[in-house]
Amino acid sequence: MTELADIFYQYGPQYCVRFGDRMLPSHRQAMRAIERCRTPALGGHIYTCDACGKEQYLYHSCRNRHCPKCQNDKAYRWLEKQHGMLLPVPYFLLTVTLPGELRATARNNQRLVYDLLFRASAGAIQSLAQDERFVGGQIGMVGVLHTWGRNLAYHPHVHYLVPGGGVTADGAWNASRKNFFLPVKALSKIVRAKFRDALHKADPGCFAQIPPVVWQKEWVVHSQSVGDGQHALKYLAPYIFRVAIGNKRILKLANEQVTFRYRTTDTGKLRTCKLHVQEFIRRFLQHVLPRGFVKVRYYGFLASGLRKRLAVLHQQLEAVSGDPSSPQEADAQDNRDITAVTSASFVPCPSCGQRMRRGPRIPPREHSPP
Repeated sequence: MTELADIFYQYGPQYCVRFGDRMLPSHRQAMRAIERCRTPALGGHIYTCDACGKEQYLYHSCRNRHCPKCQNDKAYRWLEKQHGMLLPVPYFLLTVTLPGELRATARNNQRLVYDLLFRASAGAIQSLAQDERFVGGQIGMVGVLHTWGRNLAYHPHVHYLVPGGGVTADGAWNASRKNFFLPVKALSKIVRAKFRDALHKADPGCFAQIPPVVWQKEWVVHSQSVGDGQHALKYLAPYIFRVAIGNKRILKLANEQVTFRYRTTDTGKLRTCKLHVQEFIRRFLQHVLPRGFVKVRYYGFLASGLRKRLAVLHQQLEAVSGDPSSPQEADAQDNRDITAVTSASFVPCPSCGQRMRRGPRIPPREHSPP
């Protein structure tokens, strides 16, 4: 099976020679990390099964957040940490999309544009939610940046997972309507205005290059009910840790052409896409985030500094709903298997399934092609 590491190993040097003067350091780092992940180049340990005597070499992961081999287990661990933040209320998913006319600017100014998209959209949602016609209080949100379409096209947007209600000035809980959170047309105008003003202030030169039509057209904002917190978290987790393309989607590498599958957004049907290997690498790398950029952000009563208030709010809502069980207790059984599988201390024997014992360290060394 062809993996992303295979493509980088065979064609990455050629790509770097061709585009090296325009490549960001983060792009080079991601390519090198993915190519070396779980190979002798990073070293590892020898594991031994005391039950059947089986020995297995396990090499270290690169831990790069764009590596398809390193992100799968993180989604489960993130889910475990979020259970204590769930509230017994309906949840909504709000999505704010950057207009197509701004995508070239975003590619060339990723840190600036992504940060402004977060600030403008989060600020607009929070300010509109204060209106008593909708929520009338402080809301909580988890926002995650997502930059790709299913065929690796560049499509920056932010997803927000929001509990259906807010906290008033006197500490009471105001529930939103069950199947409606905020008016998206009004929200679209506020997001556009906030982004325009913030970009003009942050970088007047960049602002001057933006086509004026961007500030007149309607920005795409979507809102949908996603049920309770458990369902909502499982819906959002893949957006947080999924990379632009996983190894399972890559079907073939032949004649300098990469063939991969994707599912269409409108019909949900599986399709295949064939790209020249240089174009495939370019599309993947445009989704590599700037080093240190925070792609998951918490707002309102879900912000890290307000977790004590969140705990009080949880108790209040539990009393109203009459459900004494905490999210951790309710989901403990479902997470038991996940915890066992993702625990770093547990390596199952491929022959008998028993726990393997970690043995001698394998020092890093240059590796052969993956």
